[in-house]
Amino acid sequence: MEKMSATAGKPAGNENEAALATPFVKCLTRLIRAHDAYGWQDGASDAELLANFIITEEQRREIPIIGDPDPDVMLRLNIFYTAVGLTIEARTGLVASPTIMISHEGFGRVLLTTGRLVVFSKTVRDVHRFGFAKLRKLAEAGSKLVDDAIAAIEAYPEVARA
Repeated sequence: MEKMSATAGKPAGNENEAALATPFVKCLTRLIRAHDAYGWQDGASDAELLANFIITEEQRREIPIIGDPDPDVMLRLNIFYTAVGLTIEARTGLVASPTIMISHEGFGRVLLTTGRLVVFSKTVRDVHRFGFAKLRKLAEAGSKLVDDAIAAIEAYPEVARA
């Protein structure tokens, strides 16, 4: 019997397939594969590659509230926002550059800019706990950032192209 997702009312497999088909998640998996310089994950599926981005509520509770982010978490954060920027670029033709400034304690700011337009600005905290409850949530978060940024670009095209 196929496991049902509590939130969507659809089989979890279909939910994951839909998430994996989004342009943002496709870009994210390409970036992860590009960072695999030694080919350790050549045989891994896209869902397996994204497993490090998935943190259940139980796992999140086990991570201390205060902690220093390790290099793997920082890489995941960087890859996530780089994928957002590349997906924006694919859809608009404008380079969207992420700027990430995080202290050693896991607090900081993330910006995405195109030209002179800041299309995304967020203060981040608890970076050492960075992750999403489900693959669908990962896809939704990245896709929403892309859509919001494109809406800002469309609202201020001259500034975005400056």
